[in-house]
Amino acid sequence: MKIVAYIRVSTDKQGRSGLGLEAQQVAIAAYAKAANAVTVAEFQEVESGRNNARPELEKALKMARVMGAKLVIAKLDRLSRNAAFLLKLQDSGVDFVCCDMPDANALTVGIMSVIAQAESRMIGDRTRAAMQAAKARGQKFGNPNGAAALRRAGKGNGAACAVQRERANARAHDLADVLEDLNGKGFGTLREQADELNKRGIKTARGGQWHPNTVARLRQRLAQVS
Repeated sequence: MKIVAYIRVSTDKQGRSGLGLEAQQVAIAAYAKAANAVTVAEFQEVESGRNNARPELEKALKMARVMGAKLVIAKLDRLSRNAAFLLKLQDSGVDFVCCDMPDANALTVGIMSVIAQAESRMIGDRTRAAMQAAKARGQKFGNPNGAAALRRAGKGNGAACAVQRERANARAHDLADVLEDLNGKGFGTLREQADELNKRGIKTARGGQWHPNTVARLRQRLAQVS
């Protein structure tokens, strides 16, 4: 089994000093040993309490999808109350495990995301109630032209017919860095790239082996979406 490790630290200072890293690396190593797994990549996220952007999580999920690997999260803790993180994890389609919450799975994470969303809605309800009370006192909010802007932005709804194309584009995006790496290492022909992708254990979107024609289609799609 292949795994991708995802490690979190809270501040730049912790990231530089390695505070908390070693314990998380030990936990992941213990999981890998018990599962007889090979760690194919490790991603370290340096977080800020005021910033929900997690570029390393995106990279980890992308790598796990490309390699057909399980994502191993060393430390979930307070993220169990973060609906955006949980939904991203749930919707990624990646198999995962959390070292500090080993019983967490797609079902329990789904439940946690529902709870987190409910808490967010309650906060939103309280905020709206406070705004309504302020409006009743004569206070004004927002841009009076906002509704017109929304109407202008809402033209068309071709989302349903674009689902398949978006999925294919997402898969191509996942593999873009891999193709760049192959080119950089001298695998320039379609045959060479197909053979190397198969050797690395990377599957096509349908779970099959690579051939020159499938690599050609991937290149064509990347050219279209870039």
